[in-house]
Amino acid sequence: MALCEGQLTLTKHPDGCLMVFPRPAWESFRDRIAALPMSAAGWKRVFLGNAQDVEIDSAARMLVAPELRLSASLQKDVMLLGMGSHFELWDAQAYAAHEAKVMQSDMPDALMDFSF
Repeated sequence: MALCEGQLTLTKHPDGCLMVFPRPAWESFRDRIAALPMSAAGWKRVFLGNAQDVEIDSAARMLVAPELRLSASLQKDVMLLGMGSHFELWDAQAYAAHEAKVMQSDMPDALMDFSF
C-alpha cells in the first residue's frame, strides 16, 4: 500500500462484489474502460459512475460508502481477495456460495493444461 500512499478506488464488479484498486492500478483500469466503444456505455457507467476514491486511515481501515456496501450486500464479515492488480471485497457468505458454485463447475479449457 506504500506504492499508492493509502489511496484506493472502489467500484462495482459484475459478480456482485467490489473491486478495490490501488490508485495507480485504478487509473490504468479507468483509462481502458473509458476507451471502450459506445456499445459498452452501460458497463462504463457501472464501473466509472460508481467509482469512489477512499483513503486508508491510520488504523488500516477504509470507509465503504453505504451505496457500495448495499450493492455488494456487505454485512459484518467480509473477504478481501488479492487478484493481482486489484482486490475484491466480498460479503463472506456470498463469497462462500460463489466459490462453492465455481468448485462444482467444470474447469475452463484455459486451466486444463495449467500446472498447479
